[in-house]
Amino acid sequence: MSRSSRPSRPSLKGQLFLAAGEEDSFSHKQIELLQAIREAGSISAAAKQVGISYKTAWDRIDAMNNLADQALVVRSAGGAHGGGTRLTEFGERILSGFHALQSEHEEFVSRLGEQLHDMQDVTRFIQDSSLKTSARNQYRGTVNTVTPGAVNTEVEIGLGEDLSLIAIVTNDSQERLALMPGSVVIALVKASWIILARDGSILTSARNHLRGTVSQIHRGEVNAEVRLDLGAGKTLAAIITRTSLDKMGLAEGDAASALFKASSVILMRG
Repeated sequence: MSRSSRPSRPSLKGQLFLAAGEEDSFSHKQIELLQAIREAGSISAAAKQVGISYKTAWDRIDAMNNLADQALVVRSAGGAHGGGTRLTEFGERILSGFHALQSEHEEFVSRLGEQLHDMQDVTRFIQDSSLKTSARNQYRGTVNTVTPGAVNTEVEIGLGEDLSLIAIVTNDSQERLALMPGSVVIALVKASWIILARDGSILTSARNHLRGTVSQIHRGEVNAEVRLDLGAGKTLAAIITRTSLDKMGLAEGDAASALFKASSVILMRG
């Protein structure tokens, strides 16, 4: 076999993740975006700098804010020079800490790679163990209360600053996840499961009724994605039809409520 046709030796590569509690919260791509925001001072410029779309940039920012105890990025509007985007003090600390750890992490991975000869089994395990979800709304929270019933268990998850979700899981799921007050969980809610209402006083059987302000609307041919600012650095995305959007007359800055059933909340725990 010629030298050029020999398979290359596997090399070890790794990514640094900053964990909040038990969950991985911040990856290299997210930190790269934070760095660009610090340098550019706007989302559009930062997105262009890292080679992603404006919408993708906001998706990443919302995901970081939703999974963190505090907001990392905030928007400012108006003023003599227009609006902008900046890192919060917490975001600055996360960014500075990441850079300090990154060099040590790279040295560690390099040393470890020199000791490994065949990594196919390791690679296969990592690929099989990677978890991905299509749910647009992902929140890191802490279990406040657990109320068991005959078949199902009601779980209240605090997201911070008087913001919480109610989830209904089977008793078997509650036992397998070992859910108890203080447990850190990830709550998933698909955008298509959410009903929007302008009237905040409407009475429904939905256990989750989150009030917010419309921050963004992305219109498609058939559907539209509406994003609500819930406060405390949290956001929520809902998918509704263009017909519903037009009938409701929703626009950015309007108040709206997001309604969804407790059974629509999926809980995960590492």
